[in-house]
Amino acid sequence: MKKIVIIGAGPAGITAGYELLKNTNEYEVTILEESSEIGGISRTVQYNGNRMDIGGHRFFSKDEKVTAWWNAIMPKQGSPSFDDRVLARKVPLQIGGPDPEQEDCVMLSRNRVSRIYYKKKFFDYPVKMNMTTIKNMGFIATWKAGFSYLRAVIHKYPEDSLENFYINRFGRKLYSMFFEGYTEKLWGRHPREISADWGAQRIKGLSIIAILKDIISKILPNKKSMDHVETSLIEEFSYPKYGPGQLWETAAEEFIKMGGIIKKNCKVTNLITANNKIKAVQYEENGCENTIEAEHVISSMPLKDLIQGMNDVPEKIQKIAAGLPYRDFVTVGLLIKKLNLKNETKVKTMNNIVPDCWIYVQDTGVKLGRIQIFNNWSPYLVKDPEETVWIGLEYFCSEGDEYWNMSEEQWTNMGIQELIAMGVLSKAEVVLDAHYEKVKKAYPAYFDTYTEIDSLIQYLNQFDNLYCVGRNGQHRYNNMDHSMATSFEAVQNILHHVTDKQNIWNVNTEKEYHEAKDK
Repeated sequence: MKKIVIIGAGPAGITAGYELLKNTNEYEVTILEESSEIGGISRTVQYNGNRMDIGGHRFFSKDEKVTAWWNAIMPKQGSPSFDDRVLARKVPLQIGGPDPEQEDCVMLSRNRVSRIYYKKKFFDYPVKMNMTTIKNMGFIATWKAGFSYLRAVIHKYPEDSLENFYINRFGRKLYSMFFEGYTEKLWGRHPREISADWGAQRIKGLSIIAILKDIISKILPNKKSMDHVETSLIEEFSYPKYGPGQLWETAAEEFIKMGGIIKKNCKVTNLITANNKIKAVQYEENGCENTIEAEHVISSMPLKDLIQGMNDVPEKIQKIAAGLPYRDFVTVGLLIKKLNLKNETKVKTMNNIVPDCWIYVQDTGVKLGRIQIFNNWSPYLVKDPEETVWIGLEYFCSEGDEYWNMSEEQWTNMGIQELIAMGVLSKAEVVLDAHYEKVKKAYPAYFDTYTEIDSLIQYLNQFDNLYCVGRNGQHRYNNMDHSMATSFEAVQNILHHVTDKQNIWNVNTEKEYHEAKDK
């Protein structure tokens, strides 16, 4: 039987394996995963009865095929979840769907609230010119922001950097408040040094009509507009009972039932090439070198590592790949008694904690980038959701730098002190437990040799049986649904003997995707 090797057991790799075996029995499909976990950055970490979602993952997509795929793996809830019951909260229920209080394989319906925390005040995310913004910024600053936006509409800068991309869409005032410092914190580079491509994939533009309407209506508010401010914060999304890793672990189990093979702790080291094809994949397992011949290879490993493991690569391509930058990621989980933040929204929550899934930290005086409140993702992520709050502090750094090399104790102490300085915690004594996780190459970055990535893609496309998918496999800031879509395209190419890869690389390009998403 012909063999297909998939590199990586994250969303892209698991999706590709599942789709292949669901649609054909012609191949033996093996997934090689470097770590001992399933799900990549979308995995769920368990610690002392609590669960951490690494990075936070909404299960929401405009792609109906993706949504149907998720629902086939984990059906939507048919009865209220624990917090739905406690709060008497109405949520969409699937007739005949599982009861999350009785069954584990279930997708919850959740409310998404994400806000910006800036100078100890909350702002909507994405930034909106509404009453909350006007109140927090002040009337004069709001008008300055509005006129700054109008000027940006009239006078456009060339979009040769992320800085100009932001200014063209939000104006210099809002850019300096809500984008400049945070972006530099995230990437370790000033926005003027980063390609506009990142913004094109991640930020929804604001129209001049919308912003003028907001300014005028919010200066002369009425009850209806105030109610809209509250409800506009909320968007529904699906979420596995025990976090994103649960879905990918379930999908992996289904893949294995169909005859698929997953080999964990297997690091791919080389791809043997000849005559514009990948002939075999070499990997290390338990200190031993192994080789698998392959009819097709689907790779979600970082492009930098992929090229490094290929033979006879031209020097120019080697340099481009070696120079591709990444941002690494650390999450510090803190179990606390109580947040020092008031819930001043109309969104009901258990113990009246703030309703946010994420809180974006714009202040440049702290290194902290975002705060996750796991209770709001799912009450089942928290061992005792009625008595404790389980949060994740998200930091961005670079592998090998002074922050990456800090101990868990140092990370925990820094996180606690920053939260106290921000007014999020009252004192260190409210922290009951802590745990941290480090993730390499979490964010493919858009600077340095990224400007030459088209040459790298052109080189890889010469190999008829190699398909690059997923976030790191394409060096593109994909969400889960985008990563899955690249695998859908790759599988279709294999099944229909299509060697042109353009459809795979076209997923999540500016032309096709304009919606701003989280993470």
